[in-house]
Amino acid sequence: MGHGIARVAALSGFSVTLHDLDPSRTRAGVEKIRSGLEREVSRGRLSPIEGERALSAIGTSADLRETVQDADLIIEAVPEDLEIKKSLFQALGEFCPRDALLATNTSCLSVSRIAAAAAHPERVVGLHFFNPPAAMKLVEVVRGSETSDATVAAAAAVARRMGKEVIEVKDSPGFATSRLGLALGLEAMRMLEQGVASAADIDRAMELGYGHPMGPLRVSDLVGLDVRLAIAETLHRELGESQFRPPEILRQRVRAGKLGKKTGEGFHRWEGR
Repeated sequence: MGHGIARVAALSGFSVTLHDLDPSRTRAGVEKIRSGLEREVSRGRLSPIEGERALSAIGTSADLRETVQDADLIIEAVPEDLEIKKSLFQALGEFCPRDALLATNTSCLSVSRIAAAAAHPERVVGLHFFNPPAAMKLVEVVRGSETSDATVAAAAAVARRMGKEVIEVKDSPGFATSRLGLALGLEAMRMLEQGVASAADIDRAMELGYGHPMGPLRVSDLVGLDVRLAIAETLHRELGESQFRPPEILRQRVRAGKLGKKTGEGFHRWEGR
């Protein structure tokens, strides 16, 4: 998600710095951006000059203070772990400019709880991009309990400058999209578990019967089954509703390391794609 958001931002005219605790990950991110831009140029969707300009707008840094000290907007895309995010936002409050916007790309965790760790919670907002960020048009702007109107307006303006459609939602478990999408995905997993139909046919039913561009099991593979499991556990804990209880078939695949597209297999096989 981090390198995908960086690519969209650079193509929209922003100067971007990628940071990770492991410098090899930022280098890998830049290479993925490079290959993605080259692919768009070869397909005629970007001019060579546009591709070169976007790539030149992206830098890397292994030092968090250096990364954010002059930033206008920081978007975190670290793992879906509340304590990791809170620790990061506490550090950001110390290192970044007083007027910088602090955005979390969380898909289900409480923006308000994350913001509570920051020095200025009114500047913290959810900017929930979708995978892959270059192709998906939607961004959820999530208002925490302390998020100011000015912060929401500025975050929405940035997303629109990136060519995204924006919806504003309040800080509720799963927001709008994760809550609805997960309910559909988990029910599809239960149907597969019960032998109602194959994974391919369940997905085809939603694609052809309801006009979904991608079936719920294929979407789950793309998101990552480990991510889906973490979101399901969070929503089941927060909302206490049975439709969010993770089915055993999901737990089994995660235990087996079959996490979806990123490992080559989840509910579908992804070799050669």
